[in-house]
Amino acid sequence: MTEFAIDTPPIVALPIAGSDAMFPVRRVYCIGRNYAAHAIEMGHDPDREPPFFFQKNPNNLDPSGEFPYPPHSSDVHHEAEVAVMLKSGGTNIPLDQAESHIFGYALSLDMTRRDLQGAQKKMGRPWEIGKAFERSAPVGPIHPVSSTGLLNEGAITLKVNGEVRQEGDLNQMIWKVPEMISYLSDYFELAAGDVILSGTPAGVGPIARGDVMEIAANGLGTVRIRVT
Repeated sequence: MTEFAIDTPPIVALPIAGSDAMFPVRRVYCIGRNYAAHAIEMGHDPDREPPFFFQKNPNNLDPSGEFPYPPHSSDVHHEAEVAVMLKSGGTNIPLDQAESHIFGYALSLDMTRRDLQGAQKKMGRPWEIGKAFERSAPVGPIHPVSSTGLLNEGAITLKVNGEVRQEGDLNQMIWKVPEMISYLSDYFELAAGDVILSGTPAGVGPIARGDVMEIAANGLGTVRIRVT
């Protein structure tokens, strides 16, 4: 039995709808500017260029239903997304086999310290300080693909205090989920437990303490997150 020099960190695990089993998280990949309207609102060309990804940490995923407003920022934005959970992986996965690796889907948010992210962009530095802070990815229960089917279309919306802020359709993704899986596997060895945040539609904007965010998508129900 291996002896560790310090206490071992807890395994990050997420609830699965209709099951007592939990989904263990290995890595979290996030695609940037994957809806044309969002690319435009962020000041970028929406033409289909090679995708780019950044990472959050597994323990940034938070199913608690609360989002603590983070320190060192006065401009924190919501970005509603569908998270894709993998049951298997590999390298150089063919496009026509990519969806066979999907375990399920969940509603999620890529919360962003926009002011800190913007400062890093100007200096040509990585975004982690704006993206990978504690509890920066609120997430709902995972819905297995066996119950949802493959989700390649369907509405996704985000309301803040009952007001619609973001609206889109999964079929508006510039890079579809199978393409993301195949592309990532060319550069990383994907594996069971990996999570991909698939991008956000237009309408991102700031939140404040006391706000209630409500994200919904066809087949995945609704998840409410309170900003504390």
